[in-house]
Amino acid sequence: MLTTILLLFVGLELKHYIADYFLQPQWMVAGKGDARRVGGYAHAGFHALLSALVLLLASVPLVAVLAIIAAEFVVHYGLDFAKIRYSRGVTPDGNPKRFWSLHGLDQIFHQLTYAAMLAAALLALGLS
Repeated sequence: MLTTILLLFVGLELKHYIADYFLQPQWMVAGKGDARRVGGYAHAGFHALLSALVLLLASVPLVAVLAIIAAEFVVHYGLDFAKIRYSRGVTPDGNPKRFWSLHGLDQIFHQLTYAAMLAAALLALGLS
């Protein structure tokens, strides 16, 4: 059980880094906060796809994987949309305290999403 928890935890953390900081092109960033642009949807979809890989590697049943990543897609898109809307015009140079506070709030909400995903995956595996 500990191995499965660690695989899920580390896997979700690594995929978060890859999707948010390493492989997020400017067109995705530019599309967040505007429901008419594809960038935010593509970014949330990329997160969901990478999460699916992590969950499948941990042998989470496919039906549970699909439910978990559908929920992640909706939550991730909503969090990013809200962050962009509430942080318009806030820059690390212009208002560093507000910028980093909003960035940190966004990141903790994403981390809490991963905690919920991990719990759902463990339930699906019968390891609760």
